Amino acid sequence: MIETSVVLLRGLQYGAAVVLLGTPLFLLYGYSPGRGVAGPTGARRLIAGAALAVALFSLAGLVAQTAVMAGSLAEALKPASLGFMIGDTALGMAFVSRAAAALIVLILFSLVPSGRVLWGLAALGGLVVVASFAWTGHGASTEGPGRLIHLGADIVHAVAAALWLGALAGFALLLARPRAPAPTHRALRDFAGVGTLAVALLVATGLINSGYLIGPERLGSLFTSLYGQLLLLKLALFAAMIAIAAGNRWRLTPALGAALAAGGDTAPALARLRRSVLVEAAVGAAILLVVSLMGTLAPPAAL
Repeated sequence: MIETSVVLLRGLQYGAAVVLLGTPLFLLYGYSPGRGVAGPTGARRLIAGAALAVALFSLAGLVAQTAVMAGSLAEALKPASLGFMIGDTALGMAFVSRAAAALIVLILFSLVPSGRVLWGLAALGGLVVVASFAWTGHGASTEGPGRLIHLGADIVHAVAAALWLGALAGFALLLARPRAPAPTHRALRDFAGVGTLAVALLVATGLINSGYLIGPERLGSLFTSLYGQLLLLKLALFAAMIAIAAGNRWRLTPALGAALAAGGDTAPALARLRRSVLVEAAVGAAILLVVSLMGTLAPPAAL
């Protein structure tokens, strides 16, 4: 039961963290006053809610992880157990740092008006939150000269995922109540470069991480170990996301552009884009859940 809670809390932290970093970044490069790309009010609520969720789920995750190490929830709630986890392990410090960064972002939302300054500050806080996951994952367990390379690849991998998935949250806001089809089309079209960058970073850092966690000599374990099977599932879901994103870029977005150019009804094109973005986001959420489970398993290289 406690182990299941660890996985679920990890997944909830991942989901909130990608919004906390990726959505403010989307607003920075895709939103400007007058373009109607995303309503600041809806974005403000979404990002603030993500910050609150990160803080709460991180603290709950700290308790759950302490319970796994201490043997029971009752032991985990003792000050001595929590104190040891926070003060003597990088894992505990990562949980606390994550929660603190999210709370700082939440405080900023009560002090700073919506706009580029707030989005930039939120993105900085989100960067701290996302980077902290490297110290609660397999990257932190690597020793020797490759430690910094693996840790760095883990951080870049997480940031690239947030860049993509957080943008999907921004597009969901945008497509829920589009103020004008033309700015919506422009935002979708302009995301092509950012999306390509995210995919390239995910592939490159994924290969680096796999080299440390599996290695070419253990490729057979992809089919025989639970970790390997989950990795294959993750790759299949990732390929599905790329296919959906390609459909958005090469078919649905041009269809919206054609409707705009012809002066016709854009509602059907917007509805198709809305459904596609929601499906893409759902597949992304499934990937985060798979990654959450993989984080609790020993990779083949550690066996």
